[in-house]
Amino acid sequence: MGNTAAFFDIDGTIYREGLITEVFKKMVTHEIIAPERWTDDVKPAYMAWDRRMGDYDDYLQRMVEIFKETTVGISCEHIELIARKVIEQKGDRVYLFTRGEIERHRREGHRIIAISGSPDALVRNMAAKYRFDDWRGTIYETDQKGIYTGGIVPMWDSRSKKQALLELAEQYDLDLDQCWSYGDTNGDLTMFQLTGHPTAVNPTKELLTHIRGNEQLLNRIQVVVERKDVIYHIDPKTVELD
Repeated sequence: MGNTAAFFDIDGTIYREGLITEVFKKMVTHEIIAPERWTDDVKPAYMAWDRRMGDYDDYLQRMVEIFKETTVGISCEHIELIARKVIEQKGDRVYLFTRGEIERHRREGHRIIAISGSPDALVRNMAAKYRFDDWRGTIYETDQKGIYTGGIVPMWDSRSKKQALLELAEQYDLDLDQCWSYGDTNGDLTMFQLTGHPTAVNPTKELLTHIRGNEQLLNRIQVVVERKDVIYHIDPKTVELD
């Protein structure tokens, strides 16, 4: 029998929003990103999502593209400084449920591992704050001098997270049937499928639809919704998806 771990997505699962949003704002303040990139390129997608008339992934992808474009030629030390400031100032804005689960897994002696689509500098600092044992984030590649090149190795999609989880399982000799996973979007689906104790936290409609279409997963997944300071455990079989 292998060891046990708990795998956590960060954005929307631990942290109440997206960490890259906070980095984006800092980069505008530091004049790395021009303010009009927010007003012209990102804000329309944000407003559409905020009014529940648009897609969150579209809003997020626009920020990712601008972040990738803007960091080319910048030292990773600069972004690392911004990432540290973001976590220092915003890192406590987490869900009660997942904060409690992190503490529970630590008490029970489980490894705690983050697998997140956020930039690696952010994931590293968030993982350090909550004393995670290991982490994986989207890698923004640098040259030998530590300058961003524009190349990336993503960690936001289901395929990438599956590969990362399997590599970590081998590294730490994990028994995946005894492991836990926490996520909120379709990118976390393979983590749910591979672990014995999956939990969807404030899941998207798309994720719930996929859960309901997978009978094996449907029979063992926990679905949690947190609003204000109340935590609800809901039955994915009966929740309405209008």
